[in-house]
Amino acid sequence: MRDGETVAVAVEDRSQVGEARRVAMSAAAEAGLGESARSDVGIVATEAATNVVLHAGKGELLVRRLDGPNGPGVELLCVDKGPGMPDVEACLQDGVSGKGTMGGGFGAMRRLANAFSIFSAPGKGTALVCRFWSRSSAAGNGGAPAVSGLAVPVRGETACGDAWTTVDSTTGTAIMLADGLGHGPLAADASNAAVRIFREQVAIHPERTIDVMHAGLRSTRGAAVSVAVVDRHRREIRYAGIGNISGAIVSGQGMRSLVSHNGTVGHQMRKVQEFVYPWSDGALLVLHSDGLATHWKLEQYPGLIREDPAIIAAILYRDHARPRDDTSVVVCRLTEAEAA
Repeated sequence: MRDGETVAVAVEDRSQVGEARRVAMSAAAEAGLGESARSDVGIVATEAATNVVLHAGKGELLVRRLDGPNGPGVELLCVDKGPGMPDVEACLQDGVSGKGTMGGGFGAMRRLANAFSIFSAPGKGTALVCRFWSRSSAAGNGGAPAVSGLAVPVRGETACGDAWTTVDSTTGTAIMLADGLGHGPLAADASNAAVRIFREQVAIHPERTIDVMHAGLRSTRGAAVSVAVVDRHRREIRYAGIGNISGAIVSGQGMRSLVSHNGTVGHQMRKVQEFVYPWSDGALLVLHSDGLATHWKLEQYPGLIREDPAIIAAILYRDHARPRDDTSVVVCRLTEAEAA
C-alpha cells in the first residue's frame, strides 16, 4: 500500500465483514504493529463493519497506512448512509452496542484505538475514524492530524491513478495532489512520479515545483497536479494547479475556489501561475481530483467543518465520488496552535 493510497472494502452484508477485518489486519502487519495492536485493529474493523450491516445496510471501510511522528500506523475509516444517530455521546458509552456486534460498541473502539473520532447526525449517516500507531507511547497522543485524505481506485482496479503527499518544513506544510491520466497502473506510474519529484524538491514555490514535474513526467502519461504551500508564519497559501484538480478554502464565511490552468503536466502546459490566498484560523483547504463532483457544500453537514480532516474527506468521498474514476480528497486545517 503506497503513501496516501486507500483500500476500500465494500460492506453490504455479513459475508464482507471478514474481508474488512482481513484487509485491516494486513495493513496493520505491513505497518509493523505488534500482535496485540493487530488484534485490536481486527476487533475494531469487525465491530465497525458489523455496525454498518446491522444499522445502515451498506457502507465502506477505508484502510490507509500512516507514517507520522508516532511512527508507522494504520487508519480505519468507516462510512455509511444510514439513518444516523441523534445522540452520539450516548452511543459512545461502554456497553452500548447493537445486537449482533462483538459487545463493545463505539466505546470499545474508542478505548482500543490510539485516536478515535465520529460524526453522525439524523439523515446524514455516520463516519468514524480510528488510528493505531506502532509505538505504544503514542497511545492517547494520536489525535487529528492537520492534513488527512484518501486516494481510492475506481472499482475493479487495484492501482490508483491518484496520489497525494505532504512535506513539512519550519514554515508550514506543502501538499501535492496528482491525478494521472486515465486509471490503472499507467496512471499510477504518472502520479507516483509526481510524488517522487515533489519530495525531492524544496517545496516552497509551487510554480517552480510544477515546472520541474513537467520535465520529469514526460516519459509518463502525464497528470493533473496541484501544489499548495501553507505558510504558518505569513498565514497564507501559495497555490498553483494544472488540469482538473479542484481546490477551495472553506471557512465559516463561505467557500473560495482556487485558480488552476488548463493542461497536463508532462505533456502540454502553456502556463503555470502561482496565486496567494489568505487563510484564517480554523479554515479548511480542500483539494480533490475530478473523481469527486464539484457541487459539494460543507454547510449541508452542520458541524462537519470542525471535525477530523479524515472524516471530512471520507464524507465528501461517500456522497460525491464519481463511480467511473479514481477519487482523491485531501483536507488540511490551520489551527490556532499551528498558526502561533
